[in-house]
Amino acid sequence: MAKVMVTGSAGFIGGYVVEELLKRGHSVVGLDNFSKYGPVSHSYDDNPNYHFVEGDARDTELLKSLLMDCDHFIVGAAMIGGISYFHAYAYDLLATNERIMAASCDAAIAAHRDGKLKKATYLSSSMVFESTEHWPSKEGDERKIPPPLSSYGFQKLAVEYYAHAAWDQYKLPFTIVRPFNCVGVGEGRALGEAEVLSGNVKLAMSHVVPDIVQKIVKGQDPLHILGAGDQVRHYTYGGDLARGIVVAMEHEAATNEDFNISTAESTTVLELAEVIWRKIKGDDVPFRYVSDDPFEYDVQKRVPDVTKAREVLGFEATTSLDEMLDEVIPWVSQAVREGRL
Repeated sequence: MAKVMVTGSAGFIGGYVVEELLKRGHSVVGLDNFSKYGPVSHSYDDNPNYHFVEGDARDTELLKSLLMDCDHFIVGAAMIGGISYFHAYAYDLLATNERIMAASCDAAIAAHRDGKLKKATYLSSSMVFESTEHWPSKEGDERKIPPPLSSYGFQKLAVEYYAHAAWDQYKLPFTIVRPFNCVGVGEGRALGEAEVLSGNVKLAMSHVVPDIVQKIVKGQDPLHILGAGDQVRHYTYGGDLARGIVVAMEHEAATNEDFNISTAESTTVLELAEVIWRKIKGDDVPFRYVSDDPFEYDVQKRVPDVTKAREVLGFEATTSLDEMLDEVIPWVSQAVREGRL
């Protein structure tokens, strides 16, 4: 089994990734500065194979010291948030994440040259396909279509250029993974989150699933949704994403390759909203909604081609939308009751 370093280990996806690594028998070094949610606890905190370090992923020397005896590096740290972040923190998203990436690659190059590091696995994003006009988006399209318009999407594309450049010049092996629309439990209101009203309810994370749940739980009727509701997404369970990321890390055929990690199922925002409404309110309460003005960077379609992940990695996301919602709705409902959302 390998020793794996995960930056952003206290984040939403990071928590699922650490859990998956430990389940597979790997030892894990987690790094996070708690800048997004503040201190958080996980069920695996006392696992003897997990070592957590509170620190900043922009600290190159700290990263080097931790990476030297690691076999793998999952580069997950980033300033990231819901769509409101794209507007409120347009510059910070670019500047902060560039500093994180430069430090991560500097440390990984050194650890590959002087230590045990075999490969870096980079978490990119479906937002690299932000400007596409044809679907599904397949690996390689990100270099054929116009660059993303949002600074967040542009920086995530830059992550992929870092990966390729570190290989081209320093022969640091890489794998790029692009998660699509993570859904799961454990996400709270981000520190410093820009406050955005949707009708009479303040958005929790500007992530569609928890925000729709909390608005319905708080009694919003009609439900406010952004835009017409015809935006297409591929809602993928956090546990499935983590499994895909770890398989990509482990798999020999993933070296110097990129993969879309996603469910194959398309769902519109309106379809999602009605399913959540029915699960919370039942079939007797009519589903009513109104459309608010969408955000500028609210991409209308994010539809991945998942063929490569299936054929090369043997990975498929298997958790249904119903199963995800049956886990997330009670979790968000409790968070509302406890005043955390």
